[in-house]
Amino acid sequence: MGERVELGPAQETMLIPLYGRAVETRKAHPLVRDPRAVDLVESIDYDFAKFDGGRSLAGSVLRGMVFDHWVADFLHDHPHGTVVEIGAGLNTRFERLDNGSCHWVDLDLPDSMALRRKFFTETDRRVMVSGSVVDGDWLEVVRRQPGPYFFVAEAVLIYLSEADARTSVARIAAEFPGALIAFDTWGEWIIRNQKRHDALRKMSASLEWACDDPRALKAWHPGLRLVETATVGAQPDVLRQLPRAYRMIMRLIKLLPQTRAYRLNLYRT
Repeated sequence: MGERVELGPAQETMLIPLYGRAVETRKAHPLVRDPRAVDLVESIDYDFAKFDGGRSLAGSVLRGMVFDHWVADFLHDHPHGTVVEIGAGLNTRFERLDNGSCHWVDLDLPDSMALRRKFFTETDRRVMVSGSVVDGDWLEVVRRQPGPYFFVAEAVLIYLSEADARTSVARIAAEFPGALIAFDTWGEWIIRNQKRHDALRKMSASLEWACDDPRALKAWHPGLRLVETATVGAQPDVLRQLPRAYRMIMRLIKLLPQTRAYRLNLYRT
């Protein structure tokens, strides 16, 4: 019997990308190789099979590849810098990208962090913090790590109200000038049609905040600047990594309204 999962509605969604990476890893020619994700899925008592056949599994893998690319670029330029994983869930980004000298802060809500601690441990370069991105108490832990800083919030802010998302991003921008912040935004079309989403319709979590124009978020803080925005699977450097068949599919997928309404964004404070 595997580890039982007792998570809140939004926190439970962490299991979708975890399973997506595990499924992808088991393929003959995977886009990503994440054997730790396979181990985690096999160690958890949960009905992952309910996600089988859904397009969101592949979408979560492609989304993760974009965030991985941005973080890897940051670590290339700043090998001793600090990455802050907001809503870490059961993400294995540290395992995928650790360069042996970077520092890492994993942040998540108490129930998610309790589950994470069953499978991951802290080190002299990796700290795990239980808390909410909205509260801001966790920022003191980040200040104790060496800069510069990269904050990544993959599939996190979309479950907050716009006011809470704005508070969280503006606080980071104010406290860490020059930092990078990466997060995804979902447009109004997706919010209206979220019950048609192949994975979310099987869960009780609800998307709260709609954003149709990532450029508008510069109003959240005077120093916030949009560096790059892309649709899932269409970030140029990541797109070049995909097999030709995937590239052809992405040319079609990017025309769909749900694809156009979903953006992956990189900001600098």
